[in-house]
Formats: sequence, structure tokens, C-alpha cells
Amino acid sequence: MATAPESLAQALPGTPLVKGAGRKSFLKRMVANRRTSIAGAFLLLVAIVAMFAPLIAPYDYRDIVGRPLTSGGPLGIDDFGRDVLSRLLIGLRTSLAVALSAVAVAGVIGVALGLVAGYVGRWVSTIIMRGIDVLLSFPPIVLAIAVVAILGPALVNVVLVIGVLYIPRFTRIVYSQVLSIRSMEYVEASEIMGTKPADILVKTILPNVAAPIIVQLSLSVSFAIQMEAGLSFLGLGAQPPLPSLGTMVGAGRDFLEVQPTLLIYPSVLIILVVLALNVFGDGMRDLLDPRHRT
Repeated sequence: MATAPESLAQALPGTPLVKGAGRKSFLKRMVANRRTSIAGAFLLLVAIVAMFAPLIAPYDYRDIVGRPLTSGGPLGIDDFGRDVLSRLLIGLRTSLAVALSAVAVAGVIGVALGLVAGYVGRWVSTIIMRGIDVLLSFPPIVLAIAVVAILGPALVNVVLVIGVLYIPRFTRIVYSQVLSIRSMEYVEASEIMGTKPADILVKTILPNVAAPIIVQLSLSVSFAIQMEAGLSFLGLGAQPPLPSLGTMVGAGRDFLEVQPTLLIYPSVLIILVVLALNVFGDGMRDLLDPRHRT
């Protein structure tokens, strides 16, 4: 005999009820989508490498291991005599950590604001969405440079600035989704049953807006990596001797004619990671779209 929540979900088809068969179908469609599966596998590899970078790196990123600007080591030696491969691995770890932390801040705050604004409405919605519009009126990179320059170059400041800048992306997406489903039967049924508003938001509405949030998370990480690289390139991100992909690009530009690989390696890695995130995000959007399900 079906329990009450399951019976309600079956009677109201808009309510998501995740089953094992649904997960298997999703995984099958994901594997069948070659671009998405390849991008996902590459991102998984990148995540594992970044997680275990201190163990994988042949040297400490601060150690002087050879003559500056020579071909020693797997990928060469930089201008201070440090191993490029070791610094590239730690730089990837740093950039991903900053991007993921910033997107986590943006996602939590942005989703919460979007849920409240869409469900409560009235003056609460007006205040939240007008504040989002004000934040969107500033060019992101210009605002980020200004704020980080005032607060000082530090990774914590970079995380906070990027996180705040990407809050509107999540808020607007969730807000529009909540507006379209708050009058659905399963939401009204939860209200009639006396469910607390907080429980309705978390247990009833949030699962129905999860798909666009997942897609936005993937795309936002790619944008955050680019933003962090730009700020670090300008000297406002990671500070020496800690490397990030942006700082390595900035340092390598001075030796473009002598040893161009110092610029090429981190630049190519940024391009590959960002490209994989965008392809994976696009693929997830198609897979999670009900119109593409068979």
C-alpha cells in the first residue's frame, strides 16, 4: 500500500518522485550522449588530480629544483627555478577551490533568495529582485577589480566577491521557476494539508527547480574560473609563492619569447577545463529537460 506522500505524488504528476529506474535511465542517456560523457569523464579526472595534487606533484611548488628557464623536469623550469608541472598541479587545485567555493556561496544565497522571492511575493519579492537588478547593473569584472583592490588581494576576498557577483544568476533562475510552479496542484495540496512554508520550499518546490540549478552550477564554475584567472592575472588573486592558473599566465607572459610554454601550459589548461564545463552543462541541460526524454 502506497504511503500518503507517494499517493499524493502519483495523483499529482508534477511532483518529482525519484526512483531507481529513473536514475538508471538518466545514466544510460548520459552515457549515450558522447560529448557529455567525455566532458564529465575529463572533469572527474581534473577533480581527482586537483584533490591529490600535493601527492602527485613531483616537487613542492616552492622548491628550487634547477636552473631557471631550462627544460629540466617534465614540463620545464620556471624563472625562479621551480618545477612547472608541480606548480601547474597546485595552481589547478587553487583555481578550482576558489571557483567551487565562490559558486557554493552564490548557489546557497541565490537559491534561498529566489525561493523566498518567488513563493512569498508581494513586497518581499520587490525588495529582493530590485536588489538583484542593482547588482546586475554593474559590470562584473570591473566591480570585482574595484572591490578586491579595496579589500586587498587575498583568496578569501576573491571568493566572496565572485560569490556575490554570481548570486543574481541563481536568484533569477529560481525565482522564475518558482513563479511558474507555485500555483501547481501539488503545492496547493501541501498548503491545504497545513505544511509549513519552509517545508514547502525545501521539500516540495526545491526538488522541482533542481534541474536548472544543476545546469547553472556547472556553467557558473566555468565563469568563476575565468574570473579568478583574470583577477590573479592582475595580481589581485593568489599571492606568491602560491600559484593559480591566472598567476601562472601572468608570470609567463614576461617570458613569451624565451620560454613560451610558461604561458601556454596554464592557458591551455584553463581553456580545456572551461570548455569541458560548458559542454557538460549544456549536456546536463538537455538531459534534464523533459522535452528531450524518451
